[in-house]
Amino acid sequence: MSEKQTETSASDEIDLGQLFNALGRLFDRLYNFIKSIFKGILSFIVSILRVIINNYKIILIAVVVSGIIGFTLEKVKPATYGSSMLVKPYFDSKYQLVTNIDYFNALIGNKDYTTLSNIFDLDEESVKQIKAFEIAPGPETENDRIKQYDKFVKSIDSVRAAEVEFEDFVENRSIYSGDFYEISVESYKKDIFSSLEKGLNSSFTNQYSLKKMKKRDSLIIIQKENILASIQELDSLQKIYVNVLNEEAKSSSGKLNFDSGFPLKQEKSDTKEYELLNQQLKLRNELRILEEKKIEEDVFFDTISSFQKIGTKSDKISEKYSLIFPILSIILLVLLYITTSVVKFVNSYGKE
Repeated sequence: MSEKQTETSASDEIDLGQLFNALGRLFDRLYNFIKSIFKGILSFIVSILRVIINNYKIILIAVVVSGIIGFTLEKVKPATYGSSMLVKPYFDSKYQLVTNIDYFNALIGNKDYTTLSNIFDLDEESVKQIKAFEIAPGPETENDRIKQYDKFVKSIDSVRAAEVEFEDFVENRSIYSGDFYEISVESYKKDIFSSLEKGLNSSFTNQYSLKKMKKRDSLIIIQKENILASIQELDSLQKIYVNVLNEEAKSSSGKLNFDSGFPLKQEKSDTKEYELLNQQLKLRNELRILEEKKIEEDVFFDTISSFQKIGTKSDKISEKYSLIFPILSIILLVLLYITTSVVKFVNSYGKE
């Protein structure tokens, strides 16, 4: 029995030893793998530094020369100015607005200054100073985005709506989703922007918007007539109940009998008169809302903020040539070095 226990314990010790040896080899491999990664990164960094050190004169000359060229170009090229106006379109005139902004840019690209001059009622020398138009959704709050999302969800099937997340909707919505639009203009002339508003204002008018406005006005007239007729009917009923109350006040019993034999009690008369008054107030409030809507939306757009008289000097990173040119020169040197190394490798491959 003791011999068997000795053999079992010896076997267990051998198994544990093999396990520890396997774990040791595993950790050694992991250590060597991590070491090789760091060694490769270090070798890559050292090789880059070696190339920079060996060619620092060429790199320095390229950066300095390209920086000087970029700085000179910044000073020579004409300054550009920008200004923006914020508008709120009505009657779906935003579609015509976006289309016309693209049209204006196409005219600038084709150098059709005669057409631009007619649109904006300016001389050709002035419209030649216009660099570009741009339109973008206006400022909006988180609540505005939520309202747009709720409106979108209600307009589609419930199964499909469950698949569209709020973040996806906000990211993928079109330019036509908003209610406010920011129109930006870039120009070489700093005081031209106010003169462009008249031409831009004409961009909101089209036959579709005119028909929609007339349709809205016709519906308002019909709704007003119906509400006024209902108010007249309520006035007539109210007079009847006032007369009933007067009769009840004269009656000592507080009860008035009609030919039909149904008594009309004081409590019931007061209740109906109160209901009629509430209904009349409700209709007058609806009438007020219709009047306000017609007054508020009697144009195709509202200008929330106009162009500045003097534009702001452009300071875009894309126009910082003294910074862009040195970066481009470094990129070109890197590409040239890689191309040269590949050519040398291909030519020497198989010769050794």
